[in-house]
Amino acid sequence: MEKIVVKGGKKLSGEVNISAAKNSVLPIIAATILSKENIELENIPMLEDVLVICNLLSGLNCDLEIMDEKIKINTSKLIPVDANSELIRKMRASFLIMGPMLARFGYCKLSLPGGCNIGSRPIDLHLKGFKALGAEINIGHGYVEAKVDRLKGNRIYLDFPSVGATENIIMAAVLAEGTTIIENAAEEPEIWDLAEFLNSMGANIVGAGTGKITIEGVDHLGGIKYQPIYDRIEAGTFMISAAITNSRIKINGINGEHLRPLIEKLKECGINFEELGESVIVDGTGPKKPVDIKTLPYPGFPTDMQPQMMSLLCLIEGSSIVTETIFENRFMHVAELTRMGAKIKIDGRTAFIEGVNKLTGCEVKATDLRAGAAMILVGLVAEGTTEIGDIYHIDRGYQDIEKKFRGLGADIERIKY
Repeated sequence: MEKIVVKGGKKLSGEVNISAAKNSVLPIIAATILSKENIELENIPMLEDVLVICNLLSGLNCDLEIMDEKIKINTSKLIPVDANSELIRKMRASFLIMGPMLARFGYCKLSLPGGCNIGSRPIDLHLKGFKALGAEINIGHGYVEAKVDRLKGNRIYLDFPSVGATENIIMAAVLAEGTTIIENAAEEPEIWDLAEFLNSMGANIVGAGTGKITIEGVDHLGGIKYQPIYDRIEAGTFMISAAITNSRIKINGINGEHLRPLIEKLKECGINFEELGESVIVDGTGPKKPVDIKTLPYPGFPTDMQPQMMSLLCLIEGSSIVTETIFENRFMHVAELTRMGAKIKIDGRTAFIEGVNKLTGCEVKATDLRAGAAMILVGLVAEGTTEIGDIYHIDRGYQDIEKKFRGLGADIERIKY
C-alpha cells in the first residue's frame, strides 16, 4: 500500500513538463487494432490505465514494446477472442476496443466496463451507433456481444455528445462500407486528435472537433509515428497549483485553445497568464475573487477540472457556486475537503462554497482520479501534513505527479505503509 504525504506552506517556482493526454492516448492505442502495420507512439505517460490497455492488447496476441515514453505496436497477429474480463472491468476505456474489433473482425465480446465511480456512464450510445452500422447486439450475464458481416455507413444522432461513444463509432466507421455521419458528436480536443491519428494512417474523417463528423470508409490503414496532444487536464491541474499556492510557474506542453474554458475562468478569479506558444507562465500571486462554474461538454468548463477548481475556491474569500451537470456522483471529494475545514453545502448537483482563511492537513482519500488531484492541491497549502490514501486513482491519470511537484519546490513524497 502507498500514500502521498504533503506538507503545506511551500511556494512553487520553476517549470514543469506536461505529458501526452491520457484521454487521447487510450483511444489511439485502441485504434491501432485497425491497422496491421507498425505504429509508434511518442511522449506517452506510463500510467496505470495505459498499461492496462497495453496488457489487454498483448493478451490478444499483439506485438507491443514499451520503452521510456514510447510504445511500438503491431496488431497484425491480433486474434478475435473474448477480452480479459478483469482488465475490462478495471478500466472503462478498455471498452473502446469494441469499435475497432468490430470493424476488423465483425465480432467482439466484452465484459461490461468499469472505471471511477463518479456516476452513470452507460454504454447505450456506443451500442446505438454499432446497431446503426449494422451490428447485432446481445447483452447478458455481464457481457456485451456484437457481430456483423461487414459494417455499413449510416447517419447516427447521439442523444448526448458522449466522448467515448463518438470515439468508438468513429473507429468502427473508418473501415465500414460507405459514409457515416455522426451528429451531436462530442467536440473535445481528444476527438480531433483521434481523427488526426486515423487520417494520418489513411482514414477519411472530416469535421472532428465539431458537432458533425463525416467518415468515408476506406479499405486499409497504414503505419505511422505519432505524438498525441498534450494533457489539458494535467496542465490545468498545475495551473491551479500556482493559483492555490500564490505562486508563479511555467508550464511546458499546452494548447491554449484546448484550455480556454479553464484559463478564462481562472482569469476571472484573478490569475494572470502569459502564453508563449506551447508554454504558459501562470502567475497566481495576486488577489483572488470567487467565481461560479458549471461543468458542460467541451467547449464548456471540463468536469475533469471541477474538483481541482473547487479546491481553489474553498480558499477564496466570498461565495462560489459549482454546478456539476455531467456526473451525478462527482462531489465525493466534498466530504474530504470539509474534513480539512472547507465550508461546502451540497444541494443536488450544486455545491455552495464559502471561502475560508485556511485548511488543516489530515488523512483523506482520493475518492476518484481528479478528486485525488484536488487533495494534493489543498495539501500544498493546508497547515500541517496531509496524507492521501487510495492513490491508485491518482496513478490512473498522472505520471509521477509527486516528482513533478517536488521539481516545483513542493514538500511531497510517496511512502509505503
